[in-house]
Amino acid sequence: MGGDTFGTHLRLTTFGESHGPEVGCVVQGMPAGVPVSEAVIAPWLARRRPGQNPLQSQRKEPDVPRIVSGVYQGRALGTPIAVLVGNADARSKDYAALGDDFRPGHADWTWHLRYGHRDPRGGGRASARETVGRVIGGALAEALLQAMCQGHGWPVPRVVAWSQQIADVVAAGPPPELLTGAAMQGYSFDPTALDRATVDASPVRCPDAAASVAMVQAIEAARRDRDSVGGIVRCVASDVPPGLGEPVFDKLTAAIGHALLSLPACRGVQFGSGFAAAGLRGSLHNDAFVAGSDPLRTHTNHHGGTLGGISTGMPLVVDVAFKPPATIPREQVVVGPAGAARALAVTGRHDPCVVPRAVPIVEAAVLFCLADALLGARLSRLP
Repeated sequence: MGGDTFGTHLRLTTFGESHGPEVGCVVQGMPAGVPVSEAVIAPWLARRRPGQNPLQSQRKEPDVPRIVSGVYQGRALGTPIAVLVGNADARSKDYAALGDDFRPGHADWTWHLRYGHRDPRGGGRASARETVGRVIGGALAEALLQAMCQGHGWPVPRVVAWSQQIADVVAAGPPPELLTGAAMQGYSFDPTALDRATVDASPVRCPDAAASVAMVQAIEAARRDRDSVGGIVRCVASDVPPGLGEPVFDKLTAAIGHALLSLPACRGVQFGSGFAAAGLRGSLHNDAFVAGSDPLRTHTNHHGGTLGGISTGMPLVVDVAFKPPATIPREQVVVGPAGAARALAVTGRHDPCVVPRAVPIVEAAVLFCLADALLGARLSRLP
């Protein structure tokens, strides 16, 4: 019952509410022997937590992970791994004036329709606080990918995301079809050579210095207007093993799309050229193979790393669009279960833009899907 579990061979279940005592997750299917510890998880949670700079919610959560099962002497036991993270700085009083009323743009109304009883504090289960468990799952998935790939002598996939767009400001990186693994010329940065430290050096996680400044200004302008802005996270996974993904219903793109579309505030996902492909001719969109290349490569990357839903070995490129946060400090009309309307300015600590903090969450989702797909690929054919 419910939709709290994701994955096929590697399975992630998240639990907890924004203002409950704890949030966390259970990861099942982790092979025994994979190095797992709080030290593996902590850097991921540090990148996701609020209050990292003045552009974010000032809720101060230390987000210290506590592994309570499935690990012994720093290695997975092959049994379910449960991880808890305490909620240390919830201020439920900020939601006292809301009562049971429904805020525009939120899940209040639909959760009432679905369940008839909900936790209105900070959005409850619908809050982005739930993504703590997803980030833990991504950290463990990356540890699994490293162990599996290094054990077979394969390159370890590199998954790096960044803020590609905030409001109307767009980073000046190359378009997805040019992400072929070769050096980028004439652009402000090479996505296939980025690392997370470089991305995180920007307060909005944008590797284009000029765009980063403009994005900060756009967020600050929205905040001064007691408003919010949305944007796009772009994620590139390099050195993805070819042949990952199940045909038909469980394509790699379908699995990643499922993981990303279930993120709070996500409004769209596209791979490679995405919706722009609708305006192209096939002769342009088809990526010609590089004759004699070993492993086989293509000159361009309109397909964004998958064909038929199966990875090609080319960089996997996915864009994730996020709406402006629905919680804004300006007065709006809320409506109660009986239909009575009133004006209310919701107080509390909220992000004027979720895009920068969504960057590690998107990375975690892609990593989890790749690890799950790699486990499945090992079961698909004889050595």
